[in-house]
Amino acid sequence: MRVLVTGATGYVGGRLVPRLLERGHRVRVLVRDARRLGGRPWAERVEVVEGSLEDEGALLRALEGVEAAYYLVHAMLSEARFQEAEERQAKAFVRVAQRVGLPHAIYLGGLLPRNGRPSPHLASRARVGEILRGGVPTTEFRAGPIVGSGSASFEMVRYLTERLPVMVAPRWVLNPVSPIAIRDVLAYLLQALEKGPSGVVEVGAPPLSFKAMMETYAEVRGLKRLILPVPVLAPRLAALWVGLVTPIPNRLALPLVEGILHPLVADTARARALFPEVDPIPYREAMALALERTALGEVETRWSGALQGRGYFLEDREGVIREVRTLPVQAPPEAVYRVFASLGGERGWLVWGWAWALRGLVDRLLGGPGLRRGRRHPTLLLPGEAVDFWRVEAVEPGRLLRLRAEMRLPGKAWLEWQALPEGEGCRLVQTAYFAPVGLTGFLYWWALYPIHARIFSDLARAIAKEAEGQREALT
Repeated sequence: MRVLVTGATGYVGGRLVPRLLERGHRVRVLVRDARRLGGRPWAERVEVVEGSLEDEGALLRALEGVEAAYYLVHAMLSEARFQEAEERQAKAFVRVAQRVGLPHAIYLGGLLPRNGRPSPHLASRARVGEILRGGVPTTEFRAGPIVGSGSASFEMVRYLTERLPVMVAPRWVLNPVSPIAIRDVLAYLLQALEKGPSGVVEVGAPPLSFKAMMETYAEVRGLKRLILPVPVLAPRLAALWVGLVTPIPNRLALPLVEGILHPLVADTARARALFPEVDPIPYREAMALALERTALGEVETRWSGALQGRGYFLEDREGVIREVRTLPVQAPPEAVYRVFASLGGERGWLVWGWAWALRGLVDRLLGGPGLRRGRRHPTLLLPGEAVDFWRVEAVEPGRLLRLRAEMRLPGKAWLEWQALPEGEGCRLVQTAYFAPVGLTGFLYWWALYPIHARIFSDLARAIAKEAEGQREALT
């Protein structure tokens, strides 16, 4: 079939596309920015339409001639008023789909509670499904927490369980939910092409409580954990705690938390009747597979995929915190490289000189090298040599420099710069890495991050400004 996939850069869509291609389907993707597909092994095998779901011209180009379309987008992470945005996008999709006579839309939504009011996120997902079903022949899968390497639900359980030996949790962690492995979600989405429009289909593995999900993770990892449910803990407070302890940002943590305020148990009778080929694996098996994939570094997509590509990005992934800043620079990569390769030593660090000096003094008092080592040469660097309290770990002249910290730290740290060609200039990518050791390392990072964030931001801008100034001087 010729198939359209929206949300192809997201967690589910990014895994669905290569599986569609493996089965011989011709795939078209609708993306806001085609550059986001760069580096994906399947990028050259798909037809790309650039545009948003509110751009009806782009939708027309995307939907013309397709036999089925996957609707795998949401605005929760990109729009403050996401309910309104999601409704607008769904209505625009339906208008164009009706115009071209789309035979089949396949949508992945969320389970709704049998009793109690759904969270704003789940209510919005249900509204999108209602709009699609009202205007286009549709299969709407409703799923609970998706468990897989890199999924938000898996990461939340993993970090909470790994980092907190004792947890005081709200009583609603005892509510049953129906999780589902990402492999089973993909199986249902693929089978839907052959079955045709099927209406609402609830999917999931045997239910268990969120508390049991964390306890199962602890058992698989060989950890001893104590979880103490208490009667009162507001969802927003719980979400703030999740945002602090895990890499999940508060704006995503809140809907995840709100989603388990009431039982979310799938009625899988229709799924078993319509899709007997799919037998969802139990939560324990899904969790073990996710852990294995994470340990092997075989994470196809991550929940944060939709957030990347911005000028600033902060993530906590596989035990390493990354703070990435990117800036367009009106200077060639070689000029930008010369600036960041000459940092340290007598020249210093361009910005916040007193803060660097203070950190060097503290490091010396703790028995570290401080800033006293300087650097061998003011502009040239070799792998393995010292730069103040850093060690050159990797250097590619004209392109990349990575320094490994040798100061006293409750963890391991690196600072990296890349100068990547872009148009007539380049893009500066500055990344700070920190791998905390234990809770002390975690608290160290977040206690100092407010000042570090300012220093990192000013440093990246200063490098870009100096490189552009050098270019102007030469011309």
